Amino acid sequence: MTVPYAAYLRVYEPLGAFPEPERGHWERYARRENLPGVQDELRRSLADLLPTPPVPVPVHESGDAFVALLDGVLCVCPWRTRLRGWLALEELAESLPTPVLDAALPPVVRRQAEADYEHWLERNPDARPWIRTATWQVPLRWFVLFADEEREYGKGDGPRGELVLRYRTPMVEARRRVARGLRTLKDAIDEGPLIDGLVDVGRWLEEFHPRSLVELDYGGLVHMVPEADLAEDRSAGDTAEGLAALRAGDGARAGEAYERLTERWTAVRNRQYAN
Repeated sequence: MTVPYAAYLRVYEPLGAFPEPERGHWERYARRENLPGVQDELRRSLADLLPTPPVPVPVHESGDAFVALLDGVLCVCPWRTRLRGWLALEELAESLPTPVLDAALPPVVRRQAEADYEHWLERNPDARPWIRTATWQVPLRWFVLFADEEREYGKGDGPRGELVLRYRTPMVEARRRVARGLRTLKDAIDEGPLIDGLVDVGRWLEEFHPRSLVELDYGGLVHMVPEADLAEDRSAGDTAEGLAALRAGDGARAGEAYERLTERWTAVRNRQYAN
C-alpha cells in the first residue's frame, strides 16, 4: 500500500548535536542495512488507527530516524512520532467537523491523548519535532528555503528505488533565504498569512544546530501527481522569481510567478476531495 497525501520539511542534525547516549544510538542505527523509509512510517501510523479503540499517538517513542550525509558528516532526523502525533491531533481538531472527528477518534480517546501530552510536556518542555508534515500540498512558504538548482528529481537510492522529488540545502542557506524573503515580503505587502507562516518556519529553524541539513520532500505526493506534472514542477524557482520581482518592484512578473504556484498547488489540494 502506498500512502499518497503527505509532504515533509525535515531537519537533519549532525551527530555532534545529540547528547549521549542518544548519539551512540544514532551512530549504531546509521550502520544498519535497509533502514525504514517514509512510507514505512506512514503505514505504521495508519495501522495504529485500526484497533478499537484507535491509538492516535504511539505508546512508546520511535527509535527510528532518517539519515543523510552533508559534506561527509553523518546527519540524523529522528522520527519522534509521539510528539508529532500529539501535534497532528491538535491540528485535526481544527480541520474536521466534530461529528466526523468523533467517529474517527472518540472523545474519550482524544481526552486521554491530551492528558498524556500535558504530562509529557512537563518532563520535556523544550521538545520540538525534526519533521513538519503537510497533507495534500507543499506550503508555499517552504519553497522560500530552497533554490531551483537544489531540486532533485528521479528514482531514489533506496532499496525500493521509488520516485523522489526533493530539495536539500545547508541550514545557513535556509536561514539566509528566510530572512531575505521576510524583508522582501514585509516591504511589499506589510502583513499576511505568508509572512506569518515564514516567521514560524524561521523560528523553528533556529532551534537546530547551524550545520544541519534542511530537506523538503514531496513524499507521497509523487504517487498522486502525474509524472509529467512533477517533471515540470519548478516551485522553488517560481518562488525565488516572484520574490526577486518584488525586490525589483516588478509587480506584474511577481504576479505571474504567484499565479503559476497557486494554479499548480490548487490542483493538487483539490485531489483530497476526489472519491
